[in-house]
Amino acid sequence: MEKANISGYQLFVLIFLFEMGSALLVPLAGEAKQAAWLVILIAMVGGFLLFFIYYGLFQYYPDQLLTEFVRSILGNFLGRIVAFLYILYFIYLAARVLRDFGDTLLTFAYPHIPLFVANAAFILVVVYTVRKGVEVLTRTGELFFVLENLLLMTFFLLIVASGMIHLNNLKPVIEMSVTEMVKMAFTKTIFFPFGEIISFLMIFPYLNEPKRLKKIGISSIAAAGIFLAIIMAMNIAVLGVDLTTRSQYPLLSLIQSIEVAGFLERLDVYFLFLLMIGGFIKISVFTYVAVTGTANVFNVKQPSRLAYPVGFVILLSSIIIASSFTEHMHEGLGAVPIYIHLPFQVIIPLLLLIIAFFRNRKKEGQHQKKFQKGGVDQK
Repeated sequence: MEKANISGYQLFVLIFLFEMGSALLVPLAGEAKQAAWLVILIAMVGGFLLFFIYYGLFQYYPDQLLTEFVRSILGNFLGRIVAFLYILYFIYLAARVLRDFGDTLLTFAYPHIPLFVANAAFILVVVYTVRKGVEVLTRTGELFFVLENLLLMTFFLLIVASGMIHLNNLKPVIEMSVTEMVKMAFTKTIFFPFGEIISFLMIFPYLNEPKRLKKIGISSIAAAGIFLAIIMAMNIAVLGVDLTTRSQYPLLSLIQSIEVAGFLERLDVYFLFLLMIGGFIKISVFTYVAVTGTANVFNVKQPSRLAYPVGFVILLSSIIIASSFTEHMHEGLGAVPIYIHLPFQVIIPLLLLIIAFFRNRKKEGQHQKKFQKGGVDQK
């Protein structure tokens, strides 16, 4: 664990950018059609519940990383196995996001560049940042936060000025039943992007104001969820349900449709900037926690030495993870939420919290008995 301190604002910014990340690229909760934005908000509430599980673990072990306190809870042998599985999980998620970035960049801007070259160039920048530590990563996030908000504000103004918003496209608002929306939110959308905040259990101990963590976590998840819901509602209002759900990148289609005063159009650079910012922050966070976790589990005194090897593993994984973009998306929407996200984001953390609760309760009881016994002896 490196010697570092990050402020509450820096953590808020990092979580916000992380949650937005690659979620901007895909038609999030697109199967819900006009109710997609409502499903996102329901999933956001589920994200609060997951955060409280992670926050509960942090309260029991405020000075320990995820890969440390699993050993305190489960014992050294089983704890190391679970910690190593989480490292593999973070590497896998980093590889998935890198593949998302590479495929999108090649489809959108550079169709003739090999996927390996595009991903390699990007991961090199990520690894360089990760080597500098979490403080550099959070300061970079502060700069990107300002840039992304300026881009989003300008983007919203241009959409409104272009007169392309048709609120009738959002009707009927509740075509699905409430039960169906809740089921979709809690079986798919909650895991991506909200549940991925579990990776921050490797970053929370660096916060210099631990008492503010609950407020920071809730506010950052809420801000990201509301932004994602607004963007999805805007996609549907402008493009319609059919085009939004059929498009690989509805936000790109939305940006390409902007035309103001007959000359301000083809603003694809907006999408490129949002893609670069979101991809960089998300991959960097996953890579950082994988490097830090590996160093912690295997007792490596200088974690920065592991940045390039871990980065290379992420690069190779991003290439072999799927044979095509279609297969990659099919896995991400089908098998990954149930077989990978559910165990690592919900089941294991919840079991850890339950065990930690009873262990700490038992310790408190033993401590109280010793105190009472000491008082009797003194008498």
